[in-house]
Amino acid sequence: MANPSRSNERAVIEDNMLLTMFDASITNDTTQDSLDERIAFLDAVRASSIGLEYGKPPNSKIYEAVFQMLRTGKSLQLIVASYKLLVDLEKRFPRAYLSGEDVSMSPSTSTPELVVDEEAWSPLIVGLDNATAVSEAGGKKSGGRLDSSSFHRLIEELAETLTESNNQAASMKPLQNLLLFQYLVIVLEGDFLPRNATMNWSLQRESLLNLLMGSRKINYKSLMKDCIKVICLLCQLLQNVLSKNLEVEKSSESQLSENYHIALSLAFLEVLKNTHVFMGKLLVMIMALDMSRKKADIEGHTSRVDSPRTPLVDIVLDELAYDKDNIPHFLKIFSEPKWKLEIVVQYFWKYIRKPAARTRRSNGDTVVDATFDGVVKCFSNSTGTKSIIKKIGADVVQLLLAHGFLAQLSILLERNANDNIAEDREEGANALVDLCHTLISAFDSLRSTDKDMEILSIGKEALFTAASYISMES
Repeated sequence: MANPSRSNERAVIEDNMLLTMFDASITNDTTQDSLDERIAFLDAVRASSIGLEYGKPPNSKIYEAVFQMLRTGKSLQLIVASYKLLVDLEKRFPRAYLSGEDVSMSPSTSTPELVVDEEAWSPLIVGLDNATAVSEAGGKKSGGRLDSSSFHRLIEELAETLTESNNQAASMKPLQNLLLFQYLVIVLEGDFLPRNATMNWSLQRESLLNLLMGSRKINYKSLMKDCIKVICLLCQLLQNVLSKNLEVEKSSESQLSENYHIALSLAFLEVLKNTHVFMGKLLVMIMALDMSRKKADIEGHTSRVDSPRTPLVDIVLDELAYDKDNIPHFLKIFSEPKWKLEIVVQYFWKYIRKPAARTRRSNGDTVVDATFDGVVKCFSNSTGTKSIIKKIGADVVQLLLAHGFLAQLSILLERNANDNIAEDREEGANALVDLCHTLISAFDSLRSTDKDMEILSIGKEALFTAASYISMES
């Protein structure tokens, strides 16, 4: 057997050698040799950790060195290489995972347990709302770890970058910020999803996501509004970029070559496409956290440390109601069916007139069908349709109906695919056909109520899908 002390000593020597490589690359920061040395450092870290069957995770100093390259690197090759290494390290050495599942045991007797590496290095400093956190986080210039306020500032910078008429695709900083954001979401997701799967609030409460969102150093509602803004701006920018060639802005100061500009522009566009996926993941995680928090509160598992926050769905609804022009952008980018459907349904019920509750015990109370099916049924007569159009607008109604239908269809199709009983599959197929018929009926009611209404492209897509599915099942 190997001597543990000798193994530890060898590991320390290897780490010191790697850090020596990194320090040597800093001495001549602007030369090609320095770039080559840093790439060699990243390759060596990958080989000693991911490349070996029994590789070990890097120590915190090596992690910080790689993270610093991502945040302060001046080479496209270096930035992308450091990002990929950090992502691969997250996959290879998860900070949280479920263990204890035994496939030989029945599901009722197999209980997975959460395993958390408390010593795992993190790019985020959360849970410290004091001056120490600020000093540990480091400034942007040093490329140090981020605290909650730095995370909020990163989201603000993303919004500022996407707001600019010229997206500065040839500038390195926007690309770095986008990759940094994506990496942070991967870290948050890797820590949150296993905790959330336990359905145990005491474990969910300690997640990086909950600690980050609950920090007193940020304005939570303002942060969520900035995230929504980023999603809408991403949609607009991608539409503009894909409709015409991305303009490459030459920088006389850096005197970059034409090939370099083209490479940077293509990289920026590719990263831009992926960022909306990561922003969607972040919002979905926060919505899931809100749901877990609400469930724990109902069951009496929360305490005074669980300060109440406005649910993200409510913030989204308020923002979309305030600026209806953002509705098509948000719904196009935010693609998770369950939560998209929840947003569509709740948006409708903000404006649909609720039936008066009956007061006589003999009649009982009127139960509102607060589902998408219940929403669509409100378009069964011209009076209800006219009232909804007046409050929301014909185009917004079309958008909500179409996106809600496609989300509901996706959920039902997935559910039917997982049904093993023939009767359940038949019932699911009937539910799909009924959904398609009610959507077509709702659009017929819209057109008969508003003779001048033009069907939007998303509406045509939904109607074509509904008609095709009915034709298949008939």
